[in-house]
Amino acid sequence: MILILSALPVLSTILALAFGARSLHAALLGTGSAVLAILLAFLIPADGLAAAAMRWLPILAEVLLIVAGGLLLSEVLRDAGGQASLAKWIRGRAGHGVGAILLVVHGITPFAESLTGFGIGVTIGIPLLAYFGLPARKVVVIGLLGLCAVPWGSMGPGTLIAATMAGVPFPTLGVVSGVISLIPFVVTGVVAAWLASPPVNRGTAVLQGALSGMALTIAVTVANTLFGTAPAGALGALVMITFHLLRGRQQDTLSLDPSGRRSLGAYGVLLGGVLAAGLIVKLAGLSEGWRYIASPALWLFIAAGWFARGRPAAQPVRRAWTAWRQVAPVTGLFILLGVLMAISGMAAFLAQTLAGAGPLYLAAAPFVGAIGGFVTGSNSGANAMFAATQAEIARSLGVDVLWFMAIHNVAAAFLLMASPGKIEMAVQLAPADTAEHRRWIQTTILATAFVVVTLLAIVNIGLGLR
Repeated sequence: MILILSALPVLSTILALAFGARSLHAALLGTGSAVLAILLAFLIPADGLAAAAMRWLPILAEVLLIVAGGLLLSEVLRDAGGQASLAKWIRGRAGHGVGAILLVVHGITPFAESLTGFGIGVTIGIPLLAYFGLPARKVVVIGLLGLCAVPWGSMGPGTLIAATMAGVPFPTLGVVSGVISLIPFVVTGVVAAWLASPPVNRGTAVLQGALSGMALTIAVTVANTLFGTAPAGALGALVMITFHLLRGRQQDTLSLDPSGRRSLGAYGVLLGGVLAAGLIVKLAGLSEGWRYIASPALWLFIAAGWFARGRPAAQPVRRAWTAWRQVAPVTGLFILLGVLMAISGMAAFLAQTLAGAGPLYLAAAPFVGAIGGFVTGSNSGANAMFAATQAEIARSLGVDVLWFMAIHNVAAAFLLMASPGKIEMAVQLAPADTAEHRRWIQTTILATAFVVVTLLAIVNIGLGLR
């Protein structure tokens, strides 16, 4: 009975989504199931609830502000035609085919996500993809596939949490996660190329996607080895941006018009502000509270104001507010669900019960990590839920903890793109009404994720049998 209750929040959420329920309704069902399980079998002491609230409320507020800022910046740029101009310039530099798509999936989106995190890469990637002539539902899926380098998202706090809880070196876990990421990088490249190419050219396009994924693996792993884990995702993605721009360069390249240059400047304000403020906080030795001056929650709004030369116009503000009201409740509820499962002991109980299968757990372990990423929509949240338990299970099974945790880390990060909060945000960012395609989008992303996590499980079994 206790096992059923511990699994009920996750199972009810997944089943609700599978039967076509809206993300908000699935989130409410999952959270309600978690509350029921807590009342019946996983009571939380009052002081535990207070401590969790003190820890997670600031994080929740920051995430919701980041979502709001990302939506506002996207709408402001779209309203001024800046995204269209930038997309046209990218097509001129990288060509009109699969290369331009892979530039976004393996370059622009991972670069932005590595520097900022919290799904901001999607708010940059999807508006650009919208001008590449693809159906809106494919734009959403391909945009979400760009969240393939999340172990290094927001300069790697999720991977740091995993390393700390598992007792393995942070830089080494980053390097091994880079090697393991060959699987998600190649799969995302192949799926994006397949979706973006006509049937007659799919063979060549799929090969191009696979090679791009391999190149990103090498770039991120080498950057992780030479410069450390925190900047590795951004540096690897920057290499890919340069590679795709040079590879697809056209002879009659277009220059950016003023709106496009200002859009590029807004992204520069965002990314430069986050990095510069973070460096100031670090060098000055300021207290933890000062880190918020380096948060995307602040710099997204600054970038939007900088582009608008003051207060943004009413129309993009209204559109951003409407989209935020759709996204924020879903995002907040899933964060709450993840927190409830972690602090109540449900997540640890579920993992330890599955570990009773012995060596067979090697196949289940990546799926456990993936569930954490799906439920919380955060690599940090997933590792906070499961990393310590997963490491202890690995030690009890006598397998290599470092490689086991790298596979867990990559699986947990990859399912972030399938989380209902990210799906909802991506749908709201699409230029056309994609609400009727939400189920197809969710199914396609989950199918891609299932392939990736299954391959990770096979690798985990192979490493465990060495």
